[in-house]
Amino acid sequence: MGDGPESGVLGGLLARAKEMQERLQTVQAEAGARTVEASAGGGMVRAVVNGRLELVDLRIEKEVLAAGDAGLVRDLVLAAVNEGIRRAQAMMAEEIGRLTGGLKLPGFG
Repeated sequence: MGDGPESGVLGGLLARAKEMQERLQTVQAEAGARTVEASAGGGMVRAVVNGRLELVDLRIEKEVLAAGDAGLVRDLVLAAVNEGIRRAQAMMAEEIGRLTGGLKLPGFG
């Protein structure tokens, strides 16, 4: 590795890669703090998931609980949480896609 034109090109590529990595980390942190909401059963169960794919809130209407059907409650909770996770993944993929200009990066959809 000398002082030839290749070292300048390589240095520029490395600098750009480092800059993109830093921007990616910033976007991940910002998007990770954002939330999406999903519901099931016509809104009877609502799940809020953040960009880190963590369930941060779960609301179940009293009418669902009053019905006394544990299987129904379980199914509605699973449906709402899974849809929330899918929406959060889509949100993160969109944010990362904006940063990378559509370039697919391993682990980011």
